[in-house]
Amino acid sequence: MNNPNNKPFINRQSVVIVQQESAPERRRVTSGELFGTQGEIVIEHNNEEYRLRITKNDKLILTK
Repeated sequence: MNNPNNKPFINRQSVVIVQQESAPERRRVTSGELFGTQGEIVIEHNNEEYRLRITKNDKLILTK
């Protein structure tokens, strides 16, 4: 769309920035703190057991 002076018309929309409350700090634990010298731990959740283990490729896998 052009204005009467044949210059390009730019439609600029207003931007409203709303300040959000900061999220509570999450607890951070290193894998070393969780595993110690072991390669697998058991996590109990809702009376179920889950196993968290470190793979040979140094990834984490959680299984029920």
